[in-house]
This record gives sequence, structure tokens and C-alpha cells, in this order.
Amino acid sequence: MPGATIFIRGTFIGTSTNREGKFLLRTEFNQGPVVLSVSFVGYESREVTLSQPDNAVIIQLKIDPTQTNEVIASASRVEEGILQAPVTVEKITSQQILRLPPPDVQVGLNQFKGIDVNSTSMLMNSLSTRGFNSAKSERLIQLTDYFDTQSPSLNINAGNLTGLPELDIESIEIIHGPASALYGANAFNGVLLQNSKDPFVSEGLSLRVRGGERSFFDGQVRYAKKLGDKLAFKITGAYLTANDWLASNYAATSTQVQQNNNAQGSTLGYEAVNRYGDVAYVVPATYPVADLRGKTLFMPGFEEKILVGDDDKAKSLKVHPSLSYLLTSTVKATVGVNYNRGTASYQSTSRYRLNDFGTNQYHGEVKGERWFVRGQSVQDFGGATYDLSFLGAFLQNSPIATSGAGTTYAQRYFGTYLSTYAGARQSGQSAAQAQATAQAAATPLQLDPNSAEFRNLRNQIAQDATAGRGARINPSSLLNEGNAQYNLNLGETSDLIVGAAYRKFRIGSQGNLYSDVDGRIQNHEVGGYAQFTKKLLEERLKLALAGRLDAFKNFDPAFSPRASAVYSAGSKRQHNFRASYGRAFRSPTQLDQYIRLDLGPVLLLGNVDNGFQGYSLTNGQAVNVAALELERLSSYEVGYKGALSEKLVLDVNYYRNYYNDFIGAQRFIGNADGSRPATPATGRVLQVWTNANQEVRTQGAAVGLTYAFAPFLNLAANYSLNVQDRSDVQDAEFQTYFNTPKHKYNVGATGTVVSHLSYALNYRWAQGHEYGLPFAVGQLSDYSSLDAYLGYSFPKMGLTLQGGGSNLLNSNNIQVYGGPQIGRLAYVGVQLDIK
Repeated sequence: MPGATIFIRGTFIGTSTNREGKFLLRTEFNQGPVVLSVSFVGYESREVTLSQPDNAVIIQLKIDPTQTNEVIASASRVEEGILQAPVTVEKITSQQILRLPPPDVQVGLNQFKGIDVNSTSMLMNSLSTRGFNSAKSERLIQLTDYFDTQSPSLNINAGNLTGLPELDIESIEIIHGPASALYGANAFNGVLLQNSKDPFVSEGLSLRVRGGERSFFDGQVRYAKKLGDKLAFKITGAYLTANDWLASNYAATSTQVQQNNNAQGSTLGYEAVNRYGDVAYVVPATYPVADLRGKTLFMPGFEEKILVGDDDKAKSLKVHPSLSYLLTSTVKATVGVNYNRGTASYQSTSRYRLNDFGTNQYHGEVKGERWFVRGQSVQDFGGATYDLSFLGAFLQNSPIATSGAGTTYAQRYFGTYLSTYAGARQSGQSAAQAQATAQAAATPLQLDPNSAEFRNLRNQIAQDATAGRGARINPSSLLNEGNAQYNLNLGETSDLIVGAAYRKFRIGSQGNLYSDVDGRIQNHEVGGYAQFTKKLLEERLKLALAGRLDAFKNFDPAFSPRASAVYSAGSKRQHNFRASYGRAFRSPTQLDQYIRLDLGPVLLLGNVDNGFQGYSLTNGQAVNVAALELERLSSYEVGYKGALSEKLVLDVNYYRNYYNDFIGAQRFIGNADGSRPATPATGRVLQVWTNANQEVRTQGAAVGLTYAFAPFLNLAANYSLNVQDRSDVQDAEFQTYFNTPKHKYNVGATGTVVSHLSYALNYRWAQGHEYGLPFAVGQLSDYSSLDAYLGYSFPKMGLTLQGGGSNLLNSNNIQVYGGPQIGRLAYVGVQLDIK
């Protein structure tokens, strides 16, 4: 069995087997017998005791077709069997990860129960559990080896752009539901943890190359080597490129976003979801033709593919070197650098082209058997990122190159429209006919996308970061954080862990995204936590109580408790019943707190000072907008996970959530300094983030079944239900943007048909639902995807031929309103592993 993992229990001394199943470990026997801990994916783990060196030891492992003996560490921050986890948690092994067909490993997580992944481009994906998805994934934290991978400036987790290359992922663990008691702010609806491979254990060279449709190319390499018994290093690199998915929704933008919009196809023009630069003009009361007064005209604008132009490639580049040193057999130090750059489209208040966007992450850890200390510094770079809405609008409002008077394209368009309309009405045309005539005369005057003038002007604006003139958004911020934990180990049946964490943001955008004109904005958080665990009834009942206190620069301290109970029944403790209660909180993002972005019709402002006073947009009445507070969640969960037989596993859970101080955007007329204007006419439209005085309730359930019929056929199916309860919502206009399908299911099969031929097949379906972001609000249709993988290995050569594809039927797969159709992507490839 190649790749089985062997550790000396209680130490970091370990290795793995070569393709003949052989291994070598060096240790001393002067302190008594040595216990070997042996594990392999799909087999039951085993411990073997040696009283003296043995060069002929033979270890046999028993097949575990249901993988119920997997060990996790994310749910309780200490190792435990996955069946005994106190909350719903999913573990995906390295073997499963390499068989996920989509180009981004996180998209493949969609096939597991209760997990929703939304794609706004090929490599920009957001993950959520239990509702309230968005393109930012702000309610779920993502960690790599327990280090936060978010972009400090945008507070986004850019899919796997800043995660690990697949060749270096040992496993992925996903916690469903609140986890603030152990992970702090924003572990609100879950945690995603990627665990990398240990260079002491997984030595050797691995290469993978794949190519396919849409000019898809993916190359990855990993090399790890032990330099003696104490020192080891690894370096992992990955490069991916393909023709990106671009959005093409030309329906009229919702009036929730563009209040005075016209219907789709109107000869007055209309603002479309994925057209940019469809600038608006309200016809004044002085216009000579009465039937057009007060109406809103729109320019045609430019499609996304036109504005993106040659910048239509999805790209990802990662280089991750690290060095590990055994200070003693039980203390290991690791330092590393993660260099990540990528190009993708992101969607929030607008559609953004993240061009050469990335992070530099420097991290270090010292870890003992019962303790660790970790620290990291992350800096992000906007690269050549630009805002498509700004780019389109600034193109239209640029002076015409051939005009000596400085007339803009927008002025020429609307001037031509109005003069043509007046003449058409005077010649006897009806209002509808005159509108069509005017639109036909004005449309050709928009800047020609095929002209050199368009290309030059487009590049100039896209590269200009000057506020009010350029579309480039080039933030560069830093996040420094450290955390530590110690396990007091009170005995065989009791554990007490204590930990602390600190993080500091230094926000910078040179004033073109944040209110940082006087230098970087400083923000910090600090917290401490503890968890007590007790086993009773011959260790069948496990009780746990955890709590965490966090303090913030801008908000009151928050306490997050969690209580859980797990009871294991059956002769082999194969039936596990769990119940838990937890409270969690979400800290407003740095954008929510400090943004200052002028969109023209509306000014976006942060809201952490004294709040705002102004007037309602709908009735002109005075309004007071309170400063932001933390969003809070109380959650109850019950569940069961167990082996109904040696081949059949059932995992089912039900949850109910209560959200308070829900963070949402509010628009009103006010002054930028927070004061109330003398009259509504003297202010401007502001948008700030504030807390809703309304409880939001959700509930749901998920059930998963796996049946290991035989090595050649393992069946899996799951169903997820998520419901938002609006029965007590007092304000009909109050929008939470649940953004989650009510019903969703997966059915799939995996196996090894002959000794060297493996496959994976999955079909996913999700019910259509409303999806809303500040950029666009609308209804999604049902969406689905059929994914497949096929591999044939040559073990003696360490070679595997691969083929596969995602959304093979090219069915509707639009997961974000205003986002693209995620179509078919088929590929072939080869992987080489040399021990």
C-alpha cells in the first residue's frame, strides 16, 4: 500500500510507505516500547507496539469502506473521531480532492450536504453553509493550516485563489453553523479548514498537468524532502489559465438597485444588469415637449465582454515554500511563505475585474503535543483591478476627442436624442414612434468599441486610480495576527483547552476605496477562549462547554458560548447522537466600517462613528441611522451520525437560527459628515451599513447517505433544506438576501472498477431562488451540474492518466444573479508521483 502514514505516537516523527509498502523510521528505544500509529484513507487506523527495533515488521490494515474512523481536529480544536464530533462537520480526503472535476477545488465542495458554493467567475467562488450566501463569503471563515486566508482590504475569500494547490492538500474540513466560541469573529455560519501535507511524512515529487476546453491549462508541482532526521522542506507551485466565464444578463436592473429604471427594451433606454455605462439623464421640466418631461433616458452602455476585452483570461499563480524543523521529537517549528496572484471577476456593489490581484502571506508556527503558537502577516495587492461600472460611466462622460468644446459622449447622445425627438413630434410622429426615431439617431454616436479611440481611452481609465476619474481600485492592506492554545489534559476523561488570539488590520487604498486620505486606518481585535470536555458513562457520553470573549476597537465586547453533548450507542459505539447550542457574532467588514466610494448617484460610507441623520428617500421624513454594531446569532442543532451497517452510513441534522442586529445597507438623503441637511434638496443620496431592528429566523435540515456496495461502487446521496422565516417581519421592504436554495440534492458514485481504474460521478440540482447583492437583485432559475472524473494508474511508474469535466451537459448553472453561466469544462491530464 503506497502512501500509508506512520507516526511514532506522541511525537512528530513520521513517514509514509513507498509503492512497495515499505517505510523507514529512526528512533531510540531507551525509554521503553515504541507505539506506531498507522493510517491510510479508506482503512481503519491501527496502533502497533514494538519493544525493540524490527526491520521485518508487517502491518495489516482492515478496509473501512464507510470511512467512519476518520479523525478531525476542527470541530473542537483537538483531535477526535468524526462520529463523535459535537456539531455537523464534513471531511474530504486528499483522494477525494484529486477526483473533484471543477477547476477550483472549492467548487467541487458543492456536492457535499449543506454546502453552497456560488461562482461569479471561473476562479472567484464563495462558500456558505445554512444560508445568507454572498460573493464575499463574509459569514464563513477560511483557514489554511489554521491561518486566515482572507484579503485584508476586501475581506473576501477569493475561492481557492489564496488557498492550497490540490497536490498539497491533505484534507479539507468544513464546520456547519456557528463556531465563534472557538474561532472568534465571523465564524458565523461555518469554518473551512484546509490542511496541508507534512514534508516529514509526504516526501517525494508530484507533478500534474491538465488541459482542455476554453484553453484550459493547469500545471502543479510539489516536492518535499527530509534533510536528515530533524529538517524537512517542501515547495509547491501551481499555475492555471483558461478563458473566463463572463456575465451576459441584459434584463433590466431591479428598481431596488436602480430606482428610476425603465422596462427592458424601452426606447427611452434602460439600465441592464450586465451593461456598464448605461448612463441616466432625467429630462428637465424646461424641455419643450411635455410628454418627455421628467422621464429618464439611458445610454446603451457596453457589454462585459466589450469592457473586459483582452483581459478575459482566468489566471492563478501560487508558490508556497516552507521549512520544518524538529526542535525535539515532540516540538516542531515551521515557517513558510504563500505567494498568490490571480485574475477573476468579483461581484458586490459592482462587477470588478480582479486583475493580478493577490496576497503575500508569511507565517510561522511552533507546535508541541498539547500546545501551539502561531503568527502570520498578510498583505494584499489590488494589482490592476478595476470597477466595470466606473469604467463604463467614465467612458461615456469623457470628452469627444474630435470636439474642441469638450463635449462628452453622454452630452452628444442625449442632445441628439432630445433634438431628434422634438423634431419627430413636430412632424406628426406619435410619442412611441418619436422615441424609436430618437434612439436610432443617438445610438450610433456612442463610442465605437472597435475603434482605436475606445481602446486607448478604455486602457487609460482602467489604469487610472484617481477618484472620480479612473476605474482602477488598488487597495493594499495588511493583516497581522497571532494565536496560541494549550491543552491542560486533566486526565483520561477530562480535557481543558485555553487559547488567545490577536489581529490587527492596517487598511490602505490611497483614498480611492476607503476614507484613508490621512494614512492607513488601524483596526484591531483581541480574544480569549476556553473549552472543558468531560466523558461519562464509560466514555459513551461526551459533554463540552466552550466560551470566548472578544474585544474590538469599534464595538462592545462579545461573549460566545457553546454547549454540546454527544452520546455513542451500540456495541462498537457506531450510533452517535448529538445536540448543541451556540451563540456567534459577525464583525462588520472593514468595508462596512470604513468605505468611502462615490458611485455618482450614491455615496457609500462607513458607519462606525456617531451614525447619520437625514431624510427618507420614499417620504422625505427625518431618519436617524445608528452606528454599526455586531451582528449576533443564536443557534440550536440536533443530529445523528452513524453506521447503520458495515456498508451504510447515515448523517442527518436539523438546525434553527435566530439572527439579531442583522447588518444591511440603508439608503437615505444626508451629508457625508453625518449631519442632517437643511432640506432634502441640499443633501445627496448616501448608502451606509447599519443594523436592522428586526429578528431574522431560519431553519433547515440536511441528510446524507453513503453505501459502500463494493470497491467498484460506492453510492452517495444527500439532500439539504434551508428556509428563511419571514412571518414576523414588520418591514416588507427589509431585505436580508438569504441567497440560498430551499431545496438542493446530490447523487453520486465512486469506485475502482479494476485494480487501476478509478472514477467519480456526481449530479447536483438546486432550486431557483431570489439572489441579491448591492449590484443586482433578481430571480435565479433552477440550476444543475453533472461532473465526472476517470483515472487509470500505472503503480510501478507512479503515473495516472486522468480525464473529466464539470457541467458536462452544459445545463443552466447561473448561481449568482448578475453572474455568468458556468458552462461545461472538460479536460484530460496526467499525474506523476515519485517517492
